[in-house]
Amino acid sequence: MGKVVLITGASRGIGAATAKLAAARGYDVCVNYHSNADAAQAVVSDVEAQGRRAIAVQADMSVEADIVRLFTETERALGPVTALVNNAGILETHSRLEDMEWARWERVYRVNVLGVFAASREAVKRMSTKHGGQGGAIVNVSSVGAKLGSPSEYVDYASSKAAVDTMTVGLAKEVATEGVRVNAVRPGLVVTDIHASGGEPDRPARLAPAIPMQRPGQPEEIANTILWLLSDEASYLTGSIIDVSGGR
Repeated sequence: MGKVVLITGASRGIGAATAKLAAARGYDVCVNYHSNADAAQAVVSDVEAQGRRAIAVQADMSVEADIVRLFTETERALGPVTALVNNAGILETHSRLEDMEWARWERVYRVNVLGVFAASREAVKRMSTKHGGQGGAIVNVSSVGAKLGSPSEYVDYASSKAAVDTMTVGLAKEVATEGVRVNAVRPGLVVTDIHASGGEPDRPARLAPAIPMQRPGQPEEIANTILWLLSDEASYLTGSIIDVSGGR
């Protein structure tokens, strides 16, 4: 059976780096994106240049019907999904919790929590031997903020990632006998354009002195850990959460 990975939020940053590395490791790739079709198509071209098949599929990870369609289109074009990387996530501008609005919490949690739950559900329904699948692996992209709390910046984002951590452990135990492994990575400060969404594009450089390794990470460094967790080299790992944060 061929290896097919579906990566949410794969048009940029960690998701794009993961898609390119997955191709190098023999995966066909579904590049999910929200709005930047050109960026997604560029990732598809990079995957195809490595001799693998790829498709770009627009889907809003805060909309259940979009998530179901994402899996259907991937299966139709590439075959059964054998790996899922729940990478899509959003954050909003720096703020103390007392200044946040309800609508902000809903936006963050719909993508970062409900989207991950729904995508994982669809993956398990297809991968689990209980449902006639051949097994597979799920890797959730969390954040070191889940244990640091991100005070005065993104308490809502950090808490959404803590929910992902808990789901990782619980789901891993649910499907441990069904051929599905579920793990997570917790990136620290990584050089991606998500920081611009928070109003501070240079945040990784500003906070670098607080990192034991004295530098922010690169998307490829996170991708390496994700692909290892998907691989047979991690065959006895499930329910694990690995910090990839330079010691932070």
